[in-house]
Amino acid sequence: MPAWDIHRTVNSARILTDLAVERGLPEAKALAGTGISHSQLQLPDTVVEARQELRLIGNIVKGLGHLPALGVQAGMRYHFNAFGALGFALVSSRTLQDAIETGLKYVQLTFGFSALELRVTPDRTHVYFDPDGVPDPVKQFVVERDSACLATLQRDIFSSVSPLVGLHFTFDAPDDLAPYEAFYGVTPRFGMARNAMILNTAQLQKPLPQASDLARTMAESQCEALLNQRLQRAGLAARVRQFLASNARNMPDMEAAARAMNTIPRTLRRRLLQERTSFAELRDEVRQTLAEEYLSGPRLSVEQVAERLGYSGATSFINAYKRWYGVTPSAGRPARQPDLDGRY
Repeated sequence: MPAWDIHRTVNSARILTDLAVERGLPEAKALAGTGISHSQLQLPDTVVEARQELRLIGNIVKGLGHLPALGVQAGMRYHFNAFGALGFALVSSRTLQDAIETGLKYVQLTFGFSALELRVTPDRTHVYFDPDGVPDPVKQFVVERDSACLATLQRDIFSSVSPLVGLHFTFDAPDDLAPYEAFYGVTPRFGMARNAMILNTAQLQKPLPQASDLARTMAESQCEALLNQRLQRAGLAARVRQFLASNARNMPDMEAAARAMNTIPRTLRRRLLQERTSFAELRDEVRQTLAEEYLSGPRLSVEQVAERLGYSGATSFINAYKRWYGVTPSAGRPARQPDLDGRY
């Protein structure tokens, strides 16, 4: 599985969390192990990593996967303004085909997990969604969401006539096709070789009502700046996180982490701040993620988990856990877990 250390705004995580809560999954369960807090969801400038959002999706699928077309329900919520500068670049494009090509150009500014491929013929345009590298339990959700997101953006940009003429999914047909037909306006074909949206090429080439070369140029300049910024910053936080996770039992302090990164604490603090995070946040995130794993696996006592996470005692761990989730570790862990010898 890819490292998914791609940076993105918290907008998508907020959209997904809102969906989860509205469908009955508590926010704490949706965010479990993601390292994303309730307060971070409320701050539009918060930057998270794709892997954190992928964990969020996994939690939602685990808790709400029985709901039909859950990924479609999510994709319906991704309107153009959720994408910031990229959204305005799409809206001001000359044609829908230009908008799609702009989206592909700046795909790292989107919230997708599928690799996209565009094939254009005089009659039909195929947009392929390839979820390779995405964990199997969430592949269907990811493809549904990414394709529904594209359909939602198309309607935001040009809603008079839909260019969608066909839809292919690799997963098996669900019992109820109605949610798919109601949203996409076509009956999908399931069990196909590739996931694809099939579009009318002529419709994609019609002028858009809000086209503006000046607005698009300005928006794309912002996209370039954001993309360069994220590409330059990707890496350090991930390296620190990996270092902390590998040494969790004797959780390193800032000085030890700085030495491991071949720098000094002041420089490490500044560079992490540039990536909109901090050493304390990364340490908290690592501990939260590992705590979820330890508490959901073979039963360890709270004291043993606290020791493995480098806390001075069980009380410190319990207080941290209550800060994350609002409950104690004993209350938050699954009801039945096997002991280390396999017994329940």
